[in-house]
Amino acid sequence: MKKTKRILGCLLVLIVIGFLIPENFQMPVSGASSADYHPKSFWFYPWGKSVTHKGVDIFANSGTPINSATNGFVLYSGHINYGGNFVLILGPKWRLHYYAHLKTIAAKPLQLVSSNTMIGSVGQSGNAKGKPPHLHYAIATLLPYIWRIDDSQQGWKKMFYLNPIEYLQQS
Repeated sequence: MKKTKRILGCLLVLIVIGFLIPENFQMPVSGASSADYHPKSFWFYPWGKSVTHKGVDIFANSGTPINSATNGFVLYSGHINYGGNFVLILGPKWRLHYYAHLKTIAAKPLQLVSSNTMIGSVGQSGNAKGKPPHLHYAIATLLPYIWRIDDSQQGWKKMFYLNPIEYLQQS
């Protein structure tokens, strides 16, 4: 029983620390501005096989450097069918930062990154093949925000996805 309480106490401390680390949010695509993405593209419906667009597409020339949007820890980098070359970073506040359609990947799993760490470059991999080069950027939370659920298409998933455009506008 004592060991269980100690483990739960450590987990609680870890969760709190995750919320205390500052995000220091930055635009991930080098040289990009609000003119390079559509301000209403988050949760746009209909959006192909994913049904709704759960992120933002930031358009830039192929090969443009992509930096981490915030401090974090690279959980995974590799290739998947829809996202193509991608990097997944665990950032402050227990948020997952997903960078997809990369041309190149510079980040390695278990790497610590900051907002000035290059993690890859803009591309057209995955289901973006044949489309203009861009970064698909999404933010998901590991701790559900149940108050965000609504009756939109896939609205129950909104408890896990944050609108990255709101963060881009603050940077």
